[in-house]
Amino acid sequence: IAIAAAIQRRYHVPVIPHLICSGATREDIEYELIDLQFLDINNVLLLRGDKARDDRMFTPTPGGYSHTTELIGQVNRFNEGFFFDGSPIRHRGELFHYGVAAYPEKHEEAPNMEMDMARLKQKQDLGAAYAVTQLFYDNARYFSFVERARKMGITIPIIPGIKPFAKLAQLTQVPKTFHCDMPQALAAEAVKCSTDEEARALGIAWTAQQCRELYAAGVSDIHFYTISAIDSVVEVLKQVL
Repeated sequence: IAIAAAIQRRYHVPVIPHLICSGATREDIEYELIDLQFLDINNVLLLRGDKARDDRMFTPTPGGYSHTTELIGQVNRFNEGFFFDGSPIRHRGELFHYGVAAYPEKHEEAPNMEMDMARLKQKQDLGAAYAVTQLFYDNARYFSFVERARKMGITIPIIPGIKPFAKLAQLTQVPKTFHCDMPQALAAEAVKCSTDEEARALGIAWTAQQCRELYAAGVSDIHFYTISAIDSVVEVLKQVL
């Protein structure tokens, strides 16, 4: 929270901190909301968070939540002027505006795409103003997901999440970790790479083309996952903007 506030105040860049269920109690979340409100940060991304590496299923923190919808409920009550224990907030600040996650290739724990999208619809109906997708490399998956979402009555913006791969190891690690397929055209080029520099160049070229196609289709916002790919994202922006 302190880092987010420092970025916003020094560089005048709007920030969107993540509030997650994993590792947090309801009391922890309440203190985070109070701090964020005091620091004039009112846009947050609400997430469940990942399960522990060795756990078969997500295990909530004692006194915390199992699902993002429960976290949304606490933020909604805070917006209505009540702490999680039901006591009133005497000095109410600006309301929180929040987004949630979406999965063009289905969340790994969802039984099927229909149930996964129904959960996104539920989060929208509870008050989510936008969704940010898990990363993907096949734009067709994103376009299909958005089309199906609209047919289900999901009207909030669905912001595509993009991450260029930058190392040879990521060619297999990223699809496995983030449960996203690599399209055949990309995979065919990826297997030809023999060095990290070749993989990085391919990642930049593919991501830049993804962005051009998304913008051409009317997408107005793109979220970049920059971890382990900061330099690549900078290069993509130079090529696209």
